[in-house]
Amino acid sequence: MAIELKPDSTISVGASRILSIDLQKELTGDEVLTGTPTITEASGVLTLTNKAVSTAALTINGRACAIGKAVQCLVNASAAVAGTTYTLTISVATDSSPAETLAYTHDVVAT
Repeated sequence: MAIELKPDSTISVGASRILSIDLQKELTGDEVLTGTPTITEASGVLTLTNKAVSTAALTINGRACAIGKAVQCLVNASAAVAGTTYTLTISVATDSSPAETLAYTHDVVAT
């Protein structure tokens, strides 16, 4: 079963923005995320593109996040309905030995 990542994210109806999701707490030591993450939204209302593991240090929700410890994608909410929660399903590999694939869900609320 996928782990639900909190806090939820918000996006304005009609907006396009980069969503960054911090996965540091899920990784051990110097473990990092690898490859291209799979990020989907079942209803198809949100368009998700440019899916990637972070290639730069980021600040997410006021917290520093090291390179390779977050997933990112461009979210287009042109068809979203205000007040609706959309659930993203995320799968991403790590460089651990043996290799792992992590599975998560993350809610995005249209405002």
